[in-house]
Amino acid sequence: MKPEDGLRVGLDALGLAPTLSGEQADRLLAYLDLLNKWNKTYNLTAIREPERMLTHHLLDSLAVLPFVGRDALLDVGSGAGLPGIPLAISRPDLSITLLDVVGKKCAFMQQACIQLGLANTRVVNERVELWRPEARFGQIISRAYGELDDLVRQTGHLLARGGRWLAMKGNLPQTELDHLRGARLVEAIRLRVPDLEAERHLIILEAA
Repeated sequence: MKPEDGLRVGLDALGLAPTLSGEQADRLLAYLDLLNKWNKTYNLTAIREPERMLTHHLLDSLAVLPFVGRDALLDVGSGAGLPGIPLAISRPDLSITLLDVVGKKCAFMQQACIQLGLANTRVVNERVELWRPEARFGQIISRAYGELDDLVRQTGHLLARGGRWLAMKGNLPQTELDHLRGARLVEAIRLRVPDLEAERHLIILEAA
């Protein structure tokens, strides 16, 4: 299946097709193409096949879109821009910051934002524990960041009062939730990603 066909089918399955324009779909495909090209040199992701990148990265990122609010969003440990760049393409009204400590990954994200014309997005190359921005974030999202306790402990200084963490996980991390300190569970949502035969959950937390 061609990438454009796979994306269309995936967006339909996620219920997002009516909310995204043709231009936004084209940008999502352009991002996928950039990721594939840069990955050959910079090893941004272990997934090499474009069709698997579509499912495991692009659609996986977009599955959380209905649960993202309006407040400024920090994508911590963004890596190759996941989920931040797909979210930025889909939500041009949303201010998004992509944070990562690895320089080559930030270089890719910066170039992708320029080529895709993402005026709502900025890239920061810093260690999360040391970064002190002028304003805190109403939403902090992570994808494969580590354990929930680490996420809360290392990013708590970046979360605005009343803000929420959106942690993307595979299986429901019950043990991590049982040992969580400094935050409480708001909701655990099972996500269904088209053509992805693995469990996915979104864990929403707020400060305790």
